[in-house]
Amino acid sequence: MKNKSLFIDAPTGIGGDMLLSAFLDLGVPLELIEKTLEPLGLDENFNFSVQEERSFGIRGKTIKIDGLPENSTSVTFNEIKLVIEKSPWRLSLKNKVMSVFQALADSEASVHGTKAADVHFHEIGGLDALVDVVSICTSFEYLNPTHIYCSPLPAGSGNVATAHGILPVPVPVVVELAKRYNVSLVGGEDYPKGELTTPTGLALIAIFTDSFSQPNSFHIEEIGIGLGTRNLGRPNFVRICSISDSVQCKSNLDTGDTHWQDLVIQEAWIDDASPEDIASLADELRTSGAIEVVTYSVQLKKGRNGFCLHAMVKPNQAEELRSIWFAKGSTIGLRERSGGRWVLPRRRGTCLTRFGPVNVKQVRRPDGKLTIKPEHDDLIRVSNSTGESISEIRRELIATLDSFIPNEHWTC
Repeated sequence: MKNKSLFIDAPTGIGGDMLLSAFLDLGVPLELIEKTLEPLGLDENFNFSVQEERSFGIRGKTIKIDGLPENSTSVTFNEIKLVIEKSPWRLSLKNKVMSVFQALADSEASVHGTKAADVHFHEIGGLDALVDVVSICTSFEYLNPTHIYCSPLPAGSGNVATAHGILPVPVPVVVELAKRYNVSLVGGEDYPKGELTTPTGLALIAIFTDSFSQPNSFHIEEIGIGLGTRNLGRPNFVRICSISDSVQCKSNLDTGDTHWQDLVIQEAWIDDASPEDIASLADELRTSGAIEVVTYSVQLKKGRNGFCLHAMVKPNQAEELRSIWFAKGSTIGLRERSGGRWVLPRRRGTCLTRFGPVNVKQVRRPDGKLTIKPEHDDLIRVSNSTGESISEIRRELIATLDSFIPNEHWTC
């Protein structure tokens, strides 16, 4: 479950309590959350009450926090910063918690025309909001996802009572957060009325989400469902799916069926770099994990000659490789789109030849036949050490297919 991608699906909106309930249902240990909260010096009667319930027939978990003041008073951003800084948490967790409250403070400051340091958190409460944010940040830290997807979030509609009086939904802080973090909100008659996406819920999602979309295809390994407490006249829940980053295999790898692999295509047209610079950037992208990088000449506007650099990368590596384009290349823009490829089952191994062992990749074809693809670097190594031509070494490999020794299981 750890180090997988997460898909957060929030059909009826999102709040801190629903998100935390979903994480606990997914398998985040409650004991870990409680231990992380100890430095906050909570009341001895503080505890989580986690229950399995149903919302219009859909099972999931709910969480109730006992032992907090019933009328949570507002706290300032500086007070929260002081609590975070004095805590014994790991720096990575501190940074996560601080990022969420910084997003909330900046948005509140913009709405009220003040400075972030002067912000009083009225709408999100005090200690209860800190408990929610720390608990959810701890969950993200525990799972350490490689990529986080989230469905578009419903804006809600109508009005809601706040410390500033009656406000329209979505409330101003939610609107400001959506603007700052380029989060698209969805609405319409298909969605329930009322406040569906809370400021705390949106801040958490805005900070941690990599893609506000559903993956093109995904293999679900675990599901956690958190239920909301409001009766919306329909199932009210958030679900978190732990999904595999590997190729999505539709059938047994012992067959030669093709399998679909999601990819991200990154591409730039460059006319202000030398061929050596282009080759260096391509090597850097390959070394950093790009599946393949190709270059070809293009003629750009005003008749300028340039290069098209095209890279295929795994979705969970797209952000890292994106930074390499801008740090190591001269381009000031990068095209990016979702794509994919069909692949056959393969495994690495060695073939024993009269020239010694040669590293190869064994492939299972759709008709069930096994073929091999020798590693070119190994062909060069053997050729240099024996004086034999690469074509002769290839012929020897074909004659020794039965000597293949696998070094790994079948993958796709």
